[in-house]
Amino acid sequence: MNSDVSGLTQLGQFTAQPNSPEEAVLERVPNPHKGTHYVARFTAPEFTSLCPITAQPDFAHLVIDYIPGDWLVESKSLKLYLTSFRNHGAFHEACTVDIAKRLVDLLGPVWLRIGGYWYPRGGIPIDVFWQTGSPPAGAWIPDQGVPPYRGRG
Repeated sequence: MNSDVSGLTQLGQFTAQPNSPEEAVLERVPNPHKGTHYVARFTAPEFTSLCPITAQPDFAHLVIDYIPGDWLVESKSLKLYLTSFRNHGAFHEACTVDIAKRLVDLLGPVWLRIGGYWYPRGGIPIDVFWQTGSPPAGAWIPDQGVPPYRGRG
């Protein structure tokens, strides 16, 4: 099993919150089960960003599922990356798809999908979904488990 973490720069020490997604450093570690099609899931129920027009906060529940290839995303770096959106102005669609594409560029996963379940603005929730293609045959892909927005009713 390969558990080489010698190249990591953030794990195990204080790391300041990045000022922007562009400044955030995403890191990866070797996949100890390379060649096995399993799903790793990250859920961020308190994701925040800013509206690029009004600078008002936007809130989302993100669910990222991926089948790793050679690499896993290091979770502390992912948390810092997602936190870097707090002061970043972008539309819901841009935030959601940009996160997924950055992970794909870093990891080269077998498959990745993201569900961005955004809370309402002006009474309309916006849900954004993206994936790299079809998952491999036989892979168990569970439902993301986020119910559609129902308001108070």
